[in-house]
Amino acid sequence: MLLVEGLSKRFGSYHAVNNLSFAIKPGEILCLVGANGAGKTTTLHMLLNFIKPDSGRATIYGHDVTREANACRQFIMYLPEQVNLYNEFSATENLDYLARLANIQPGLQDIREALTLVGLAENIHDRRLRAYSKGMRQKVGIAFAILKNAKVLFLDEPTSGLDPSASMDFIKIIKLMKSRGVITLMVTHDLNCVQLLADQIGIMNHGTLQTLVANDNLSLSAIESLYFQYMDHAGAETGPSQ
Repeated sequence: MLLVEGLSKRFGSYHAVNNLSFAIKPGEILCLVGANGAGKTTTLHMLLNFIKPDSGRATIYGHDVTREANACRQFIMYLPEQVNLYNEFSATENLDYLARLANIQPGLQDIREALTLVGLAENIHDRRLRAYSKGMRQKVGIAFAILKNAKVLFLDEPTSGLDPSASMDFIKIIKLMKSRGVITLMVTHDLNCVQLLADQIGIMNHGTLQTLVANDNLSLSAIESLYFQYMDHAGAETGPSQ
């Protein structure tokens, strides 16, 4: 389980995240939404131990993300908005290299099976990534999560810049990871993606989790209404974008 309890972070006088608490069980997807500056990315960065919280704590399968960062890393796969891979390497070469860095030793067949599982045709496995689209790069990243046997996925604006077809491919892959028991925390502005994927929807504003609701087959219009109910556009845009 991913458990967040009273997590807070200030930047000077600006309260980026204020007393944030939630829990995500294996096989669940929590989507955090909110305007720029609402605290979503700061939350991700604290969970990744990129920045330290001022108070509160977060644990992944019982390991504190700040005090036991190395133990937590074995569980986590993080996909930023722009997936950073090596353009001069093929998909198979990227995964082989990343696996070596992670001290895992998949065979070439394991790598190809992971790439095929996420929807990359075998005839492009050995193509250099400079020819890959953003959606294809994401698939390589998630294939590595499969090879790593990651238990937790952190996703930051994963559908930004994707065309509708690539977005649907992404949604199918995340549903696959959900079926494998993976915990997923996704930061997004894409409410259509939220409607199709989320088990829980968290709406953040001014660094505070305004509401956390179960997605019991909510319609897109219902999610949009809920979102705008908690949004104060002028207020949410104040302070640095976190």
